[in-house]
Amino acid sequence: MEPPTPVSPWDLGVIVGYLVLVLAVGLWSLRRGRRDTISGYFLAGRSMSWGPVGASLFASNVGSGHFVGLAGTGAAGGIAVGGFEWSGMFIVLLLGWVFVPIYMRAGVTTMPQFLAQRFGGGRIRLFLALLSLVLYMSTKISVDMYSGAIFIRAALGWGLLPAVGALLGVTALYTITGGLTALMFADLLQTLIMVLGAAVLAGYALGAVGGYEGLRSRYPLALPPNVTGPCGRPRPDAFNLLRSPHDGDLPWTGLILGLGVISAWYWCTDQVIVQRCLAGRSLTHVRGGCVVCGYLKVLPMFLMVLPGMAARVLFPEVVGCADPQRCLRACGSPLGCSNLAYPQLVVSLLPPGLRGLMLAVVLAALMSSLASIFASSAALFSLDVYKRLRPRAGPRQLLIAGRLWVAAMVGLSLAWLPVVEAAQGGRLFDYIQAVASYLAPPVAAVFFLAVFVPRVNEPGAFWGLVGGLLLGLARLLPEVGPE
Repeated sequence: MEPPTPVSPWDLGVIVGYLVLVLAVGLWSLRRGRRDTISGYFLAGRSMSWGPVGASLFASNVGSGHFVGLAGTGAAGGIAVGGFEWSGMFIVLLLGWVFVPIYMRAGVTTMPQFLAQRFGGGRIRLFLALLSLVLYMSTKISVDMYSGAIFIRAALGWGLLPAVGALLGVTALYTITGGLTALMFADLLQTLIMVLGAAVLAGYALGAVGGYEGLRSRYPLALPPNVTGPCGRPRPDAFNLLRSPHDGDLPWTGLILGLGVISAWYWCTDQVIVQRCLAGRSLTHVRGGCVVCGYLKVLPMFLMVLPGMAARVLFPEVVGCADPQRCLRACGSPLGCSNLAYPQLVVSLLPPGLRGLMLAVVLAALMSSLASIFASSAALFSLDVYKRLRPRAGPRQLLIAGRLWVAAMVGLSLAWLPVVEAAQGGRLFDYIQAVASYLAPPVAAVFFLAVFVPRVNEPGAFWGLVGGLLLGLARLLPEVGPE
């Protein structure tokens, strides 16, 4: 593996400036909210306007896993993966116009709490809370940490564990002390940094390959050295957003029919997303934030997927490698190096100063995403798990339990990192979608039945959820194993 490009003083200055700016925004926001109450800490006192709501929805969704995983999957397979992002443009409106009004009328803080109010009893609430915590650990937190570490390792040369440790140290402190008010105001700043920095890199990458037309003509020719068979060759349908249903890689049937279920689960029932909406000061501000997020979801195709494909054109011997021995020499992984697409663009194309900006962009994506997940995990554990174990616990005990759970989630996610590294041949975005595809449908079905079918009762909802998850696990385990 080639040594990283030395980080210039300009790059370090930009990174330090970013961290100081985020810290200043966090300290300023701490004065605007109360962190000693359940509503103040977990829902920002329900005082947020449409700007922070929309920015926080986008920043919570787009983590470092998107920059590394989405670009890497685009480099390996083409633009079809961008359909996952574009589906969110429409589903987020369903959240603001259909689901959030119901959640607000129920007066809930967490999604398991809503199901408990709807069906009665406590087992479905506890089961969903534990399931959500497991999914956060096995997909969102671990993938964001791993992808952020890939980026920092490529740029700075740090090992996986030191890079992850540094990232977690900053993010855990940022989350435990800040509460949702600090997170959402920081997300507003970090969204601006992410969009600006990613647009700069996209301009450099597409300019280097001759624009979109140049990418269309050169991508099919981006072959690694000594390719003799089909392995390692770009897909002939790489520029098709909708692909044949006979193709095993992102067929249009799954993109249109199956993806709607996953998107509905994520955007309308996931605690990380809904918690941002419940922090809105009114339904009007929540819907305005959903519209802002919908517009921002147009961007990942142009800011991540297409630059990832350009990286394969510019660096086919690394990004497009297919031989295990060559991949091992190129990036340290015999499973493939497509995840290096975005970091390779940063360290090879950008001048000093702008490299620092892109490192700040990835740090912004990582910190905002992880902080959001940690805050939501703390709410789920405190209000739905710990509260059930200790019914008489007061607000102070619940807040302490939530903060301690964040530290526990960090340790559990570190233990899961080897599985993430081995799964799906190293293609992070495929790993996330595989887990969601098999485990999300029963959760989405229970919420839709809870909202739209009054006759559904608690035993039917609970055992339908358990049965659906068991079937999903039976199909998931062979899917995400090492190739």
